[in-house]
Amino acid sequence: MSISANDRRIIEATQSGLPLTPAPYAEIAASLGLEEGEVIGRLAALQARGVVRRIGVAPNHYALGMVANGMTVWDVADAEASRLGAAVGALDYVSHCYLRPRALPLWPYNLFAMVHGADRDEVEEKRAGIAALLGDACRDSDVLYSIRILKKTGLRLTRKGGR
Repeated sequence: MSISANDRRIIEATQSGLPLTPAPYAEIAASLGLEEGEVIGRLAALQARGVVRRIGVAPNHYALGMVANGMTVWDVADAEASRLGAAVGALDYVSHCYLRPRALPLWPYNLFAMVHGADRDEVEEKRAGIAALLGDACRDSDVLYSIRILKKTGLRLTRKGGR
């Protein structure tokens, strides 16, 4: 799938993150000598073509004071997993939620929900809220706490020739 020179420039200008300003696309456009609408339109077209999969926020929770970060994992009934996953993902304290296949017999969990808190007690309170929402459809759960930030970047373009 080929991209134009301007599309490449836009991707390179945004791949390390958007500027933290009220008008990030306008700032990117100005730095590239383009109009803000063109940058927005080109990014939308790249998403529609599947060149850019998504544009999302990847906050540094530690910098925001959320030093307890727990991936809660749940063994929920398969027949209820999609409905319950959508409900868990809609909670304002769940940053991301997804379904994954189990890896039996060692890993029975199929629903994952990331929660953040100022301390582990706060994460456990939020975990209890998820457990209440899941009710009897949940057979087991656990929480995996982060001990450091791992890679928080997406795909990076390289210049032609691998440089």
